Amino acid sequence: MNKRMEKIYQYIAQKNNSGTKSEPTAVTTSEIAQALAIQRSNASKDLNQLVRDEKIIKTDSRPVKYFLNQDMSEEKYVKSYKQEREPRKKQQPQHVQSSFVSREDIFSNIIGINGSMKNAGEQAKAAILYPPRGLNCLITGPTGSGKTYFAHAMFQFAKANNVIARNKELIVFNCADYANNPELLMSHLFGYAKGAFTGADEEKTGVIDQADQSMLFLDEIHRLPPEGQEMIFYFMDHGTYSRLGETGKHHSAEVRIIGATTEDPNSTLLDTFVRRIPINIQLPSFVSRPAFEKVDLVKVMVSHEAHRIQRMISLTEDVVKALIGSVSYGNIGQLKSNVQLVCARGFLNHMHEEQIDITIEDVPEGIRSGLILLADNRGTSTELSQNLESKLVIQPNEDSLNIQADSYELPYNLYDIIGDKAELLKSDGIDQETINHFISTDINVHLKSFYKDHGFSFYADNKLSEFVDRKIIELTNRIYTMVTDRLGNDFQSNFVYAMSLHISSFLKKLQLGEKREVNDNIREMVTAYPQELELAKEIQQYIGKWFNILIPESEIYYLAVLLVSLRSASQVGRIGVVVGAHGNSTATSMVDVVKQLLDIEQVAAVDMPLDMPPKIALEKLKQAVLSVHEGSGVLLLVDMGSLVTFNEKIQRDTGVFVRTIDMVTTPLVLESARKASVFGTSLDDLYESLKNFHGYSLDLLPTTLTENHLPKAILAICASGEGTAVHIKKMIQATLNKKQMTDIEVLTISAVDLNQQLSKIQQQYQVIATTGVVDPQLAAPFITLENFITQNTDELIDKLLLNNQKLISEEPLSFNEVETKDVCLNYLEKNFTFLNPQKLIAPLLQFTEEIMDNWQIPRKEQGFCINFLLHAAGMVERVVLQQPLTVSEDEKVGLQNNSEYEALHLQVTSLSRVLNLNFPVSEEFYLLELIKRQEKE
Repeated sequence: MNKRMEKIYQYIAQKNNSGTKSEPTAVTTSEIAQALAIQRSNASKDLNQLVRDEKIIKTDSRPVKYFLNQDMSEEKYVKSYKQEREPRKKQQPQHVQSSFVSREDIFSNIIGINGSMKNAGEQAKAAILYPPRGLNCLITGPTGSGKTYFAHAMFQFAKANNVIARNKELIVFNCADYANNPELLMSHLFGYAKGAFTGADEEKTGVIDQADQSMLFLDEIHRLPPEGQEMIFYFMDHGTYSRLGETGKHHSAEVRIIGATTEDPNSTLLDTFVRRIPINIQLPSFVSRPAFEKVDLVKVMVSHEAHRIQRMISLTEDVVKALIGSVSYGNIGQLKSNVQLVCARGFLNHMHEEQIDITIEDVPEGIRSGLILLADNRGTSTELSQNLESKLVIQPNEDSLNIQADSYELPYNLYDIIGDKAELLKSDGIDQETINHFISTDINVHLKSFYKDHGFSFYADNKLSEFVDRKIIELTNRIYTMVTDRLGNDFQSNFVYAMSLHISSFLKKLQLGEKREVNDNIREMVTAYPQELELAKEIQQYIGKWFNILIPESEIYYLAVLLVSLRSASQVGRIGVVVGAHGNSTATSMVDVVKQLLDIEQVAAVDMPLDMPPKIALEKLKQAVLSVHEGSGVLLLVDMGSLVTFNEKIQRDTGVFVRTIDMVTTPLVLESARKASVFGTSLDDLYESLKNFHGYSLDLLPTTLTENHLPKAILAICASGEGTAVHIKKMIQATLNKKQMTDIEVLTISAVDLNQQLSKIQQQYQVIATTGVVDPQLAAPFITLENFITQNTDELIDKLLLNNQKLISEEPLSFNEVETKDVCLNYLEKNFTFLNPQKLIAPLLQFTEEIMDNWQIPRKEQGFCINFLLHAAGMVERVVLQQPLTVSEDEKVGLQNNSEYEALHLQVTSLSRVLNLNFPVSEEFYLLELIKRQEKE
């Protein structure tokens, strides 16, 4: 078992241990690829080998899932890492900052209260203590600047000064949760009366009632629609309100309101609303804070981690600087996530030591780059040095936790997870290097999962994107899926990289007007590979549609040659490449990038320090040429023209045919290595093709290559085009309106009419995404309904507009029956005004499951379950509102003559009796269409 396969097996074993013996936790190929940072093709190949070796078992479901073969594994008890250490004597609290003061002055514990936070603290105190009932206020500041924490501090200050009774709680309401539905928003804020809508069987209070005599924190207040803002400012003015469904009845409450937003209130809130909030508290960004505050923030956050593991933690000056320099848009929240990652990695490396000494080697590359960013700002770097010692030592400090706890606090002890997993892997005989790599990946997964809602990331950008446009990378991933579906998985792991570079290179040639003719040798060679040639034709057309340009027919042959070359067995007779450059590591750095991206070995580097004698440099180049020679010659890439003179001597002394190109760059090395691996390439052809290489950049390409001038549209698809699709449209439209994006239209379409209407839509619009119950198989991302309704719509649209690759590659989410019910219930509560989801969910779920059983649709097809249940809920609401769907008379007759109609009608009649509603034939038509489509799939 190779090292990569061992890591995959250990990951599955660890996941298996997190489940139960009767229900082990399964994993997918995509999850493995993401968690272990390996290519999906490699993950798939190794997983199938593990299945053949009977070490794991795979399911027949879609997506395929894998879990440990219990018969091959053996249960054993592994004691916790904590049991191997003597209990640590608790240190006396070592305060990171000045001694704590009384709760009446809780703001004194906030870092920067006498500096960058001074004005904010004074404003907050004034707002709370202002007679007779305080003042409403708005907290503004960038993401992660501490707005939620500051609101909690204001509430504690109010309680400590007897402005609010000590038994009261802060009521928190996130306006984003109901931004798309003003009626639902109103019912949650103010409550509703009995009979206000179908299912409102009793009166219900809202958050205003709960916050009476207390404080209401409205987070993301900029997400309030205008109607919601009007409701709030009427309450601010009069202190009275009516519940949804009430007429002529007023309730009163005394509530202090605090809002929070990352946006400019003058551009996102109504003027009439802003005028009613007299105090605007502006929190500073992390970058704008002075150096000593940044250092104090690091101290407090490391103190949190020291308390978690009850050990002393030390950080070198470089580590502190890297942490501070790595913070960008995420502010204090991002700093905290980075501190947690660094401390977790440090703990992993020094787990069995009494003190965790963290050096720059323990810091991940993405955070370590903060040192470089900091070095670019000499003033900040100098200021930090003046406030830092060579080593920062932090004792566990239990007292500070109560003050500094915030919404970025992990809900579990990450160090227990790390320690126990390390002991488990060690007991299985895994070497320490593999353990460290595996758990480092696991740390990233845990923290990335927790912080994904805040938009923070621990990963540097994909190296490939430094050379190739992201749109091309997205395209290549789709081509890879097309190729492996047709030709199988026996392709090299560098497929995406090699194909991306190839596409980028020939698009660059198109930009420059260069034509590439196909010689007879290539034509003759390709005819021996009819499958690859046929698929190359499809890829050529697919690329043309993707960029809306005409791709020359000659490119078909080059694509076919590339497909043949990328087959796993095509490894004989490749051209070798040697990079020679002056400097201690210049050549090695370029070659490392190539090996990382293309996963090839016939590339060698020769670093030539400036003081290296020419004779030694020549000998090193000759050795490198011999090491990469496989019978087809060697291409020598050098940084200075003077080295070209070595060409003849190397060729004479080694007997290897050599061609030399000077002015080497990393893109040139990439292109050379890629083409050198292509089946049938000669050294002379390679040399000629590289003489005019212009790089991969698409910056100067005509707009037809990167843009389609048709109006953009997002397609929402449901059975009728008038049910779930309309709800989806409202959600997307609300986000587009808020972002003031008027150039994107949301279209709804029936799955029944999809084939007839799709061609017309594509002629009129550039479809940038589709979502709903059916994948129309367009060259645009498709988001399944279950994926759509469980994501934040704002973030999803942002990803879409940024052409996010992950959005395209996401597999449908997998749910168990309980999760499916929760997803549906959550969606109904947010989007259906005239139904009572709590009462309706049970009969709808039973109806859906009976349909699935009757048509023998497996219960594991939770995607269908969600689609069908939500459509049925829409059907109920339409009938309640007396607005049912319509169909033609021919469609009604066709339905009633359908052999499956009688079974469906029996199920619908049963639901009718439960809900005391009559469902028309037209609604049954669309139910059966959903079932028929699932049967086809």
